[in-house]
Amino acid sequence: MVERVTIDHVGHRGDGVSLTTGDAVYVPYTLGGETVEVDHVVGHHPDRRKLLAVDVASPERIEPFCPHFGVCGGCAIQHWAAEPYHAWKRNIVVETLAQAGIDCDVAPLVDAHGAGRRRVTLHGRFGTHDVLKVGFSATSSHDVIPIDRCPILDPALEGALDAAWGLAELLTSKMPVTKPLDIQVTATANGLDIDLRGSGPLPTPLVTALSRVAEQHHLARLTRHGELVLQRLPPTVKMGRAEVTLPPGSFLQATVAGEEMLAALASERIGKAKEVLDLFCGVGPFALRLAEKSCVTAYDNDAGAVAALAKAARTPGLKPIRAEPRDLFRRPLMPQELRDVDAVVFDPPRQGAQAQALKLAASKVPVIVAVSCNVATFARDARLLIDGGYRIESVVPVDQFRHTSHVELVARFTR
Repeated sequence: MVERVTIDHVGHRGDGVSLTTGDAVYVPYTLGGETVEVDHVVGHHPDRRKLLAVDVASPERIEPFCPHFGVCGGCAIQHWAAEPYHAWKRNIVVETLAQAGIDCDVAPLVDAHGAGRRRVTLHGRFGTHDVLKVGFSATSSHDVIPIDRCPILDPALEGALDAAWGLAELLTSKMPVTKPLDIQVTATANGLDIDLRGSGPLPTPLVTALSRVAEQHHLARLTRHGELVLQRLPPTVKMGRAEVTLPPGSFLQATVAGEEMLAALASERIGKAKEVLDLFCGVGPFALRLAEKSCVTAYDNDAGAVAALAKAARTPGLKPIRAEPRDLFRRPLMPQELRDVDAVVFDPPRQGAQAQALKLAASKVPVIVAVSCNVATFARDARLLIDGGYRIESVVPVDQFRHTSHVELVARFTR
């Protein structure tokens, strides 16, 4: 059923929100003040509509720069001018904190897109007539939109799409692939690092064939579910003065500029702290930079990431880094373990760090710096710290996921 609605504003997920019918309905790729024609979306989202046409466009609307925009689900916003887009993204942080009863200064949005995304997960699926498609998932769908280029990627990912197509075509031609293929590609100093998932066990001849494809595309390393298929060169990235060899499929911040900005903000906010804890440390994007001026103890539940950090910690010129595996969700550091600490930096996954935040709130640590990629779970954890007696200072929102609704932030808490 075709409807004509007016968009009231852009919601926190990047969809236009219409209140024309009384109940909120969500229309992707629209802006506040626009009048649009929409159709009902078939599926499990009765409050969503499909954009058919823009009858009255917002003066803030601009032409998207990617030919796949609106079909590929990777970007939610390319159709909005920069200034109102920045204000909207900052306001996501302001409104979410206000809903949690947190009153603090929110700085202007810091752009950290830099050269673009240095890691990406591509999907291989069979479409109609058993035609292989390699690309990104469509919006609110498991369907794959095949792509030939992606303009938001770092130039260091050049060749990623060709390599993904080559690997997917080989696997699907040689064996029945019953699960969707996920192809995680990371740009490193020595070339592309690819981890394949969903292929199932591979016979030896196919492993050999995959090695040949990896050689053809000059991959630094190819793994399957973390198991080595071929390594031509160690996949390394620079973190401050150190060089880190990445474990297979390891997490990295989406952009180089994003990692550098988050680490710089955290370093600035710990001041002259001598003994620092880095919680949820990963491979060390914070620890390796903080160690240029502080002694660091780092924890994470990923043993492979901790081992990579420990190796990189031997870099000359760094103060001591002690890195240990520890599940901070199940075994958070207790207040008595925090007694001799000058500052804590914590950067948890999207689910936040509720268990650890409770223990931090009961501690006497003078300075806590929280880094987050999820404003809602940050607000929950921040509320725990504030209720425990901490004062929140200014929050800095950081945009390394440009053209999406995702926003990072860095905040400082003091006793």
